[in-house]
Amino acid sequence: MGSLKNEEELEAKEAILYVNGVRRVLPDGLAHLTLLEYLRGLTGTKLGCGEGGCGACTVMASCFDQNLKKCVHHALNACLAPLYSVEGMHVITVEGVGSRRNKLHPVQESLAQSHGSQCGFCTPGFVMSMYALLRSSKVPPTEEQIEESLAGNLCRCTGYRPIVDAFRVFAKTNDTLYTNTQGPTGGEFLCPSTGKPCSCGSKAANDGERSRACGSGLTPISYSEIDGSSYTNKELIFPPELLLRKLTYLNLCGSGGLKWYRPLRLQNVLDLKVRYPDAKLVVGNTEVGIEMRLKRIRYPVLISVTHVPELNVLSAKEDGLEIGSAVRLSELLSVLRKVTAERAPDETSSCRAFIEQIKWFAGTQIRNVASVGGNICTASPISDLNPLWMASGAKFRIIDFKGNIRTILAENFFLGYRKVDLASGEVLLSVFLPWTRPFEHVKEFKQAHRRDDDIAIVNAGMRVYFEVKDQRWIVSDAAIVYGGVAPLSLSASRTKDFLIGKSWNKELLQGALTVLEQDILIKEDAPGGMVEFRKSLTLSFFFKFFLWVSHQMDGQEYFGESIPSSHLSAVQSFHRPSVMGSQDFEIRKHGTSVGSPEVHLSARLQVTGEAEYTDDTPVPPNCLHAAFVTSRKPHARILAIDDVEAKSSAGFAGIFYVNDVPGDNMIGPIIADEELFASELVTCVGQVIGVVVADTHENAKLAANNVHVQYEELPAILSIEEAVNSKSFHPNTERILTKGDVEHCFRSGECDKVIEGEVQVGGQEHFYLEPHSSLIWTMDGGNEVHMISSTQITVEKVMGYGVICLVAFYTCLSVKGPSRLSLLCDTSVKAPQKHQKYVSHVLGLAMSRVVCKTKRIGGGFGGKETRSASIAAVAAVPSYLLNRPVKITLDRDIDMMISGQRHSFLGKYKVGFTNDGKVLALDLKIFNNAGNSLDLSLAILERAMFHSNNVYDIPNVRVHGRVCFTNFPSNTAFRGFGGPQGMLIAENWIQRIATEVSKSPEEIREINFGSEGLVMHYGQRIEHCTLQRVWNELKSSCNFLNARKEVEQFNLHNRWKKRGVAMIPTNFGISFTAKFMNQAGALVQVYTDGTVLVTHGGVEMGQGLHTKVAQIAASSFNIPLSSVFISETSTDKVPNSSPTAASASSDMYGAAVLDACEQIKARMEPIGARCNFSSFAELANACYMERIDLSAHGFFITPDIGFDWETGKGKPFSYFTYGAAFAEVEIDTLTGDFHTRTADVFLDLGFSLNPAIDVGQIGGFWGRTIVQRSELGFREAIHTHTQTSTVLGSDLDPEIQIEGAFVQGLGWVALEELKWGDAAHKWIPPGRLFTCGPGNYKIPSVNDVPFKFKVSLLKGAPNVKAIHSSKAVGEPPFFLASSVFFAIKDAIIAARAESGCNSWFPLDNPATPERIRMACIDEFTKPFADNNFRPKLSV
Repeated sequence: MGSLKNEEELEAKEAILYVNGVRRVLPDGLAHLTLLEYLRGLTGTKLGCGEGGCGACTVMASCFDQNLKKCVHHALNACLAPLYSVEGMHVITVEGVGSRRNKLHPVQESLAQSHGSQCGFCTPGFVMSMYALLRSSKVPPTEEQIEESLAGNLCRCTGYRPIVDAFRVFAKTNDTLYTNTQGPTGGEFLCPSTGKPCSCGSKAANDGERSRACGSGLTPISYSEIDGSSYTNKELIFPPELLLRKLTYLNLCGSGGLKWYRPLRLQNVLDLKVRYPDAKLVVGNTEVGIEMRLKRIRYPVLISVTHVPELNVLSAKEDGLEIGSAVRLSELLSVLRKVTAERAPDETSSCRAFIEQIKWFAGTQIRNVASVGGNICTASPISDLNPLWMASGAKFRIIDFKGNIRTILAENFFLGYRKVDLASGEVLLSVFLPWTRPFEHVKEFKQAHRRDDDIAIVNAGMRVYFEVKDQRWIVSDAAIVYGGVAPLSLSASRTKDFLIGKSWNKELLQGALTVLEQDILIKEDAPGGMVEFRKSLTLSFFFKFFLWVSHQMDGQEYFGESIPSSHLSAVQSFHRPSVMGSQDFEIRKHGTSVGSPEVHLSARLQVTGEAEYTDDTPVPPNCLHAAFVTSRKPHARILAIDDVEAKSSAGFAGIFYVNDVPGDNMIGPIIADEELFASELVTCVGQVIGVVVADTHENAKLAANNVHVQYEELPAILSIEEAVNSKSFHPNTERILTKGDVEHCFRSGECDKVIEGEVQVGGQEHFYLEPHSSLIWTMDGGNEVHMISSTQITVEKVMGYGVICLVAFYTCLSVKGPSRLSLLCDTSVKAPQKHQKYVSHVLGLAMSRVVCKTKRIGGGFGGKETRSASIAAVAAVPSYLLNRPVKITLDRDIDMMISGQRHSFLGKYKVGFTNDGKVLALDLKIFNNAGNSLDLSLAILERAMFHSNNVYDIPNVRVHGRVCFTNFPSNTAFRGFGGPQGMLIAENWIQRIATEVSKSPEEIREINFGSEGLVMHYGQRIEHCTLQRVWNELKSSCNFLNARKEVEQFNLHNRWKKRGVAMIPTNFGISFTAKFMNQAGALVQVYTDGTVLVTHGGVEMGQGLHTKVAQIAASSFNIPLSSVFISETSTDKVPNSSPTAASASSDMYGAAVLDACEQIKARMEPIGARCNFSSFAELANACYMERIDLSAHGFFITPDIGFDWETGKGKPFSYFTYGAAFAEVEIDTLTGDFHTRTADVFLDLGFSLNPAIDVGQIGGFWGRTIVQRSELGFREAIHTHTQTSTVLGSDLDPEIQIEGAFVQGLGWVALEELKWGDAAHKWIPPGRLFTCGPGNYKIPSVNDVPFKFKVSLLKGAPNVKAIHSSKAVGEPPFFLASSVFFAIKDAIIAARAESGCNSWFPLDNPATPERIRMACIDEFTKPFADNNFRPKLSV
């Protein structure tokens, strides 16, 4: 122990950290904090998930590498990095990169100008990932490196394309471009992105404000090898103190007795392990951090081995590569690439396999800090690298505290589930990876839900070594190792034995597959499920290995096994091309701003991290933090609650239950059918039982976890099927729509064919990047309550229809005597306000005493429409009772568990049609999974019923809908509000008809298109129908017939890769279908300096609502957009607002603002007529002097709408947004992997208020065609000119409603699967959500964007129904992503045809790799599933 004592004597006198150039001393006692928690005084670094899965918390950490003698910079996740792990480093957050006051960094400027920031919550993380890449690059990064650096960052709004496009400007190909935009000879202008001559720079001066030169005016300045790429003259340098300062031993502590050590020598590590046998060694903390924070595992001692030289060895030797256990994966990847380039190819087969596997291992931020030894010793059964260590013959060197070193083969190191062959006093010293021999081949395999940054479903490492014997190539040695099939990485030993000594031929393949079936056994109830899929992958991977090895050995003398050319695509590595796209639309300018593709008003705030969200709001010193006590059972009676331990927890300030509610405990947006706090029964996992408040967020969570509830479990209903069978429906929620006579049509013989079937439609998590958050405080001793919330709506409106309120009213009449339900139902009829209403209701206060404010939210998509109110109401109780501010921010897993998702649906159809495919009758029964309360589920069901025919003319229709009660958390609104589910069911039976009559689905769609004058099954007559125009223009744009032929040719020549195409139409009704909700208010105030302040009832969530509203006001007053400011949404400014939903907000709030502007203009007109004022400011001042009121309240109601559910007829929609999309995909039939090659989207949006926000204008390598027309001032004179060009980074570059909606829809149909504890997933505890974080729930990442992405708007199609002839855009494009789903199914059809299966088959969404692969029936699936196998889905 002497060495440890000696080092302790050299402890640092003070622990220091530089943040954005400012020196900070880290006091002792903070070992429990993460870097993110320490940085939360700054607004830029966000908490998105807390598990390193979203990238919102990305920062750059810089340190001086003593070995390399230079500064190194890398991005990391601040949410996982222990605070003391960055001691002695320089941490730069987005605030240190640039600011509005001190000038934006070009990375920030480019992202803002390219419309790459929508809601803005994820934006700082993207900025920091790109910035870190530039600072760490010795040479300008490639496009591939840029996209790879963004793989660890998620965005839910933009669809990624504008982000990638914004950063492409930094992918330079010529170093001279950093200092000189002229060519080498001073001649032609060189594009900073392509490095090739272009004309965009020379034309910049003549193109005016709309066509800036490439780079959006951002001139790269310099390139510095000391500090990385220095693009501005204010780049933060590495602090000189840290250059001179030597690392020292750290011995620090944290709350709960946590100890943190940072030894600097190996012996010190070993001594500490003797002293603390259970201590955890950490480098990146990527596994231990998650265990401690999410799994609540307590590790009292942490030893950081990051700076121990003996553990950081990384050297190439004669016989192999020695890799220290503390070496970071990004370092390993770099060295592997280097040795692969330097050494003979036959020596580096295993190195190449590791390169490919590490590339898809987590995101860049994780790879930068995660260590080789940490990944090995964690012994995860789905580790991507452990099967490769085992297959490659790697050896692990292990050292004990006495210095004794032993060596063990990797294949013998793993003993069981997360158990390894390490004694308590031993440490993994290093890994030895031997070079491969000639004719030794090593290959990696991995299949995950998502290609980027995802854990494996199954992975594998395989090796084979050949020798020539008797003129035959014989397998001399082999290794077949799988992950994801057992509690540990598993070697297929019997298969290995079978291979050795045999020739590599088809007989070997068939025999090995037979042995492998019995060698790798997965139990039916195995954790993770997907048993049939995982079994099939074991065979598919080996088959791919066989083909790959055969291809590698092809041409060798005596090697006779060659593979057919049609099989080659199965072994070709996936290489994603750079995203390319184009857009085509016209610009109709009206006045100074409307119609102009303006940048999001908050973009510059968001890219600098200065934009504040609820969680960024400074809290007063006496603020408390809240955490929920939630149910752990889906249905149970509460017997007892033991909170003694909670009350003795650190920082505890109070705990509150149902009996503490000052007002009413019953809440609900339509009917008060849910409890704020569960009283006697719990009806879902995650239901709130109580709330704990404490001095910190962590202490509140710890106290809440120490509350123990005793239950009596009751039977639970955990699926739609169970609900239907047990008739478990929410009361008064049955709906019927009819047209014609369905029964007569079926009986009459008009139908040549009648089919019946069912469609399961999966749900979807909102995954807004900003979790639910509220800050609540009282004023005047509790006489007033104020709150700031991340909500889509500050007031309550019933999202259903008038009859819903009548149902509630009549329900109340049927209840005899006083009841809490009847009391609230009465107020529901009056459309009470939401956050105001909920909080005032539970506190027993008047609504006028409750104020809710929202500046912006980090995404909503419907998830913050109703569910946020109950969260705020819970937090309001302790705030009111204790008279102290209370803040609540949900952790991602809790947010996903309790706040509801998109409804899953079940549709049972009966369809009659002719032999030509003309549909004559549709009888549809449709059910949605509401969960344990009604919420908005009835309204969502009704919209699904409205859209259940999609765009088709069906003479006879009957749609019968029911809302199912299940023991899950209440589901809620999501983009599309039930419409996409109804349309997806329709497109399923359309495709089945195509199979029945042997025609393409596109032909069936065209035969059945509705047209002008069609009366829908709910009684509305179609007017201004542009469907056929949209369809025809899309068909021409994508050259559909040629695309179909090319796909057929590809499929003909490729057995194991298949392509598919599909065209899908949509029409989305615009309006709230409850008539009273179609109203909006706004307050406009003109000041004497000529500026305008606008407050309206809508919420800015990234969709650009504030920007569009400001444009409307600016054009109305004929003033610059910069003269208009949009204030926060607040219930004390604009009362009784409708939700920011239904895609109608721009229509309604824009019209309300215009109404207020027109009122003010009418008052100003007499003054303006007296004198020719030179400016609007002069006119405003003159009006003030004349005592003219320069403030007005605007109001708008949508005319001519209304629907009566008693008759089932009416006009629920003001108008329709029409659209269509084409998609081409390619699938790997052996694994289920897929990618979208092309997406072509066509929409009718009238005359767009802001095409950059609505569409996604093209920049960089993205071509675009623009037709621009201007309407100037208040006059109707139109100046027309046409402009066609390609620009980079101009102010036409995109923000995206269409692209974002499409990519989010792609997630719904192909990636995002909710897995609940139900009959289909018995390995999950009943009622629990398994996919409750980015680790298990996968939204699209940057690598899921279509390779070619084209968006076009219909020209010359004004909308007479909305402001400035525009149309709503938020929800209609979402469903068009189903073109990807049906293109996948088209590819599967081609794959099934290879096996002789040509009949119709069901494919549920999402079309995950499991569903794709198991539908592509072949010899590798048949041992485990029959032709009708249908993977399980939680619905």
